[in-house]
Amino acid sequence: MSELKCIGIDIGSLATKIVLMSNGDMVDWRLNRSTYDFKRVGRDLFDDILTKNNLSRSEVYVMSTGYGRNTIDFADDRITEISAHARGVQFFYPEARSVIDIGGQDSKAILISRKNGNVIDFQMNDKCAAGTGRFLEVMAHALEIPIDEIGSLALESNKPASISSTCTVFAESEVISLFAQGSLKKDIAAGIHKSIAKRVASMAKRIGVEPLLVFTGGVAKNIAVKKYLEKELDFEIFQPEYPQLTGAIGAALIAKDKNAN
Repeated sequence: MSELKCIGIDIGSLATKIVLMSNGDMVDWRLNRSTYDFKRVGRDLFDDILTKNNLSRSEVYVMSTGYGRNTIDFADDRITEISAHARGVQFFYPEARSVIDIGGQDSKAILISRKNGNVIDFQMNDKCAAGTGRFLEVMAHALEIPIDEIGSLALESNKPASISSTCTVFAESEVISLFAQGSLKKDIAAGIHKSIAKRVASMAKRIGVEPLLVFTGGVAKNIAVKKYLEKELDFEIFQPEYPQLTGAIGAALIAKDKNAN
């Protein structure tokens, strides 16, 4: 029996992810900045993964998901990112009951059924950049530090500054004011992460998230966000080896299920 090869493409607002799976196992993956041209970036990653694995278009089934899923005109089907992330986290953690996903432009909390692994409920913040990767980028710029250093800097603080604004624009002004008042960068960074965690945890609590909870998305690589989320939720959360790939993995697994018969 020939191997069933499925490709999941997750077109996020900031990053595009693609995963090749064969019979439920991850074979290869790619990740790149989405830029303004979702369609081109998706096509480039798709062509590259086919070439590197000596595959033709007819040998794979393609499922797209994410913010720009409808731009992928070569996809065989599409799935919402809610369903894709719920399925993707179970690839890493079969006992997962909840998901918090923080991407570039939105954050979401998902509750998974104990009985069948399907989505029971979800909450999503997609109207405001606060509590997202974009928020962290703006704050890192205001602090004049690289985005990949802001999490470790925050963990150096024992006295997080108070960031009361939930709006990105106002929060940036607050950071500048804190500088003027003599606050330390590490304390401001800690306050930023605490603010994000409070906002996201509040959203997650509304649907009753519970252990085992999996943290996904690009922001899941930020160790300070994870720490403050655990404090807000009062239980341990888990992070998969590839937190940014869960949507693409889930899309590929759903494609596999669809073609199983």
